[in-house]
Amino acid sequence: MKRRDFFKNGALTAMGLSVLNPLETHSTPILDSEFKNKKAKNIIIIVSDGMSIGTLNMADLYLSRKTGKGSNWLQLYKENKVSRALMDMASASSIVTDSAAASSSWGGGKRISNGAINVSSNGEQHLPIWQKFKQAGKKAGCVTTVPITHATPAGFCVNSKKRNAQEKIAEKYLAQQFDVMMGGGHKYFSAETRSDKKDMYKAFKKAGYTVAKSRKKMLAASTTKPLLGVFANNGLPYSKDREQNKELLKSVPTLAEMTKKAIDNMKNHPNGFVLQVEAGKVDWAAHGNDIAGLIYDQAAHDEAIKVAMDFAEKDQNTLVIITTDHGNANPGVIYGHQANDNFDSIQNYKHTNDWVLNGLGKESSISQIKERISYANNFSVTDDEAKLLLSYYSNLITEDGLYNPKHLPFKPLAEIQKQYNSVGWISMQHSADYVELAMYGPGSQLLKPFIKNTDLHYLMLQAAEVENKF
Repeated sequence: MKRRDFFKNGALTAMGLSVLNPLETHSTPILDSEFKNKKAKNIIIIVSDGMSIGTLNMADLYLSRKTGKGSNWLQLYKENKVSRALMDMASASSIVTDSAAASSSWGGGKRISNGAINVSSNGEQHLPIWQKFKQAGKKAGCVTTVPITHATPAGFCVNSKKRNAQEKIAEKYLAQQFDVMMGGGHKYFSAETRSDKKDMYKAFKKAGYTVAKSRKKMLAASTTKPLLGVFANNGLPYSKDREQNKELLKSVPTLAEMTKKAIDNMKNHPNGFVLQVEAGKVDWAAHGNDIAGLIYDQAAHDEAIKVAMDFAEKDQNTLVIITTDHGNANPGVIYGHQANDNFDSIQNYKHTNDWVLNGLGKESSISQIKERISYANNFSVTDDEAKLLLSYYSNLITEDGLYNPKHLPFKPLAEIQKQYNSVGWISMQHSADYVELAMYGPGSQLLKPFIKNTDLHYLMLQAAEVENKF
């Protein structure tokens, strides 16, 4: 039976689900008894973009050693609260996926080539899952720490031949009338920065949306109207940098705060809601081998998990899905006599490498470089190490990368830091990892130990008993 025809005959009974389910049931007896014969009224999928298993591990170590309590994600494993699996995230064009193809595999239920969003290489378009749920009468939304028009939220929502067509993606969001969309990306909505000079904020307001451009406005926004929240020109500031800036603390919400607001906005809808939550800058930090960006944004993702789980455990009608779309840079703590103390030094970091390097230039002196790193990381680099970093600003050396347009020396700085924090990296790019996948709530009993990325699309439809007639 073709999967697109799987739900052709209408919503399935619990018996039908058991008989026809292409995703063989595999879960703990506790989960089976708790959620068997229940459908998911709501779905919350929480994605740490670009999270290698080492990132999950290091965030748990960081939290355990700092607070005495590990991550919420791994606590769910320890308490046996979730069904757990590995997921193959390959795209149609490569065993190493990008975020657009990865999100599209969940959104459209098909593997497509890297760089596109729910559009196959032959031009075939696959209806995104949030549109399917909207047509089924549910509310739908996305929140992220990167532009809301970025690849991961877009993969759940729209079709686009190119992931970088973010101005058009903003227009498509409005056309589909999604209920909550929050993140960065001001430059794709503002008439001053869009290439066509369209004022998308005005268009959203005209369509009945509350438009929030600050944390205060978001928190105060009515839950009776659809909500567009845009809090940065591009991506939101890293959690560690936000923490050190009073103005950013006031103006930019956390991922957990956006998640709670989105749930509050949609939770009273009689037909339920679907929500995608993305810690998008975990991926950006991995591209930059930026340990403070990585760990603290992973910890922020973990706070959003708690928000979702608190709601789901009380509600008992919500499927929570926790995962990542691919690995990136595969970092880890490296063996050595000082590994414990070195890793613990990250607890004292004041800023990310992004903050350090963007605050330097070719006019910087050796002493200024040393002072900035000492302030941010609480250790001293040598004169030779400072000179090496400075050479990048003099255009003697270039370091390429989609997430490093200024060619800043992220890799050399990470190599210097490794002597003091014992964190190593294998690359600055995505990797072909099988990824962690955890589920709690109605439908979690459908998960088997190893699945293909596209299976998740059909599992979500099946859990909510929504027909796949598109």
